[in-house]
Amino acid sequence: MVYPARARCGNIGYNCSRFRPRLKRTMPGFPEQIDDTARRQVAAWLALCCFMIFAMVILGGVTRLTGSGLSMVEWDPIFGVVPPLNEAQWEDVFAKYRESPEYRKINVGMDLHGFKSIYWFEYSHRLLGRSIGTVFLIPFLYFMARRKLSRRLVPRLLFAFVLGGLQGLLGWYMVKSGLVDHPHVSQYRLTAHLALALLIYAYLLWLLFDLLFPQRTPRLPFQGLRKAAAGVLGMVSLTIVSGGFVAGLKAGHAYNSFPKMGDQWLPPAGWMLEPGWRNLFENVATVQFDHRLLATLTFISVLVFWFFVRSAQLPGSAKRGAHLLLLVAVAQIGLGIATLLLHVPVALGASHQGGALVLLTVALFINHRLQRT
Repeated sequence: MVYPARARCGNIGYNCSRFRPRLKRTMPGFPEQIDDTARRQVAAWLALCCFMIFAMVILGGVTRLTGSGLSMVEWDPIFGVVPPLNEAQWEDVFAKYRESPEYRKINVGMDLHGFKSIYWFEYSHRLLGRSIGTVFLIPFLYFMARRKLSRRLVPRLLFAFVLGGLQGLLGWYMVKSGLVDHPHVSQYRLTAHLALALLIYAYLLWLLFDLLFPQRTPRLPFQGLRKAAAGVLGMVSLTIVSGGFVAGLKAGHAYNSFPKMGDQWLPPAGWMLEPGWRNLFENVATVQFDHRLLATLTFISVLVFWFFVRSAQLPGSAKRGAHLLLLVAVAQIGLGIATLLLHVPVALGASHQGGALVLLTVALFINHRLQRT
């Protein structure tokens, strides 16, 4: 086969023809483009995976809010899928939990019935994680065998699978931090666990958008709006990650007033730890203030972005996405304030976390549409 001496990769404009023969050798039999039937099937599969990851993040939030995350003190990725099936097994699992710092320092005196109520949340969270791996791997192998994936898509999906495996390991690494002396998981590890979940979700979602919108339109001169959309996405992501520190320190249970923190605008004792950078990640008052500030700045950035988009000559999908982005941002701000004022009830806390994911989804969709026009 003869390859052209010069090829342009998208809009980058460098010679990439020398990479194509190697790609064809490493992915023999896979087409450059897949047909419409295969594209719909793969898109449906990725949409299911994204939905399950969305549910996983929400269930993880509920597990944390109900104080259930440390109820399973062992990690068994193979046989751990089977829960206790009789009273003797329940007693054995409960006996191991009674040796944990959480039982001895927080839940001392809890009976077996109370233990079961927290165990099932953590068990469901882990089971859903395993299910996501299965739902991803089996169809992936099927699509590979039937050559229904393009050459470009195969390595990207392999990378996503590796990230999923790392997420499972990181989840256990997070839980271990609360099983030693202090019965609370590290806010650093919890935030890393959340951030990796967001990365996997956004990565698969971008691949899904590529499948749903395969046709590129002529590139329009909206470089400023593209940069602005990327900035909004960055602000949304940063605000969600800062929420991980709020969750890890249970900072939402402090200063349950708005817009002030108690009687002050700035966090009381907000710079008491040394060295100073520790306050950004370990001081309850400062961590809550940072999340408030980032949420406010994110909302302002969404509002400004919407104001400029509404008069721009953009594709209808991008403009509708901007309207939806503003609507979700308003709802998310309202949920956040209500969650704070009501001392973080489980239902509102989970809804606030879900709202953050919806906001991230819409922001990512807008970025995809602007990058493809």
